[in-house]
Amino acid sequence: TLLFFLFPGTDVGVSGGSASKENAAGTRITAQPSLLTTPEPWHLLVTQTPAKEKAKEGETVVLNCHLNSPQRPSLTDLMVKWYKEDEKGQMDLLQNNVTVLPNNSRVFMSGDLSQGDASLVILNVTTSDHGIYFCEVTLPDGKVVTGDGTKLRIRRALGLFGIEESIGTIIGVVAAGIGGVVVLIIVLTPQLRRCVLCMRQGSRQ
Repeated sequence: TLLFFLFPGTDVGVSGGSASKENAAGTRITAQPSLLTTPEPWHLLVTQTPAKEKAKEGETVVLNCHLNSPQRPSLTDLMVKWYKEDEKGQMDLLQNNVTVLPNNSRVFMSGDLSQGDASLVILNVTTSDHGIYFCEVTLPDGKVVTGDGTKLRIRRALGLFGIEESIGTIIGVVAAGIGGVVVLIIVLTPQLRRCVLCMRQGSRQ
């Protein structure tokens, strides 16, 4: 008390301490909740063209498969699978972008996958290559997207006078030819008999 009267303008720190307490009480730290963002799901369109393809034995066939994803410009992380379905069932041709057929270098994936091209190439096709081919893509999130398929038909190459036709067409042509010969025989037989009779009568006279 004596000091306060001696130095009336002096603050001994009581009010300063209470001010500090008020400032400390007035300062509030609000913890912001962490925002958990989920990755945007993939939206991929797999387009196979053409729907039907024809080829002759020995030719090279390209089965087009185009991938389109507006949300993800880079497609290099995708896993592409090609498989074929025929009367014998399903046969895998390519998995994880690599051919799985043993000792078979005729079948492989071509194109730039980063540009959405996952086309399949088949060299020196044979009649055993006929069937429906499907392009299947596995996304990084595990989702699987499959194209509508391309039906491949192989025609036999027959080196007969330079004509290459399918077996069905050849059989049809042969059957038509045989039928025409039979018709000619039926039509000409009565005329031949008349000619023979005429020749006999002329020889008697």
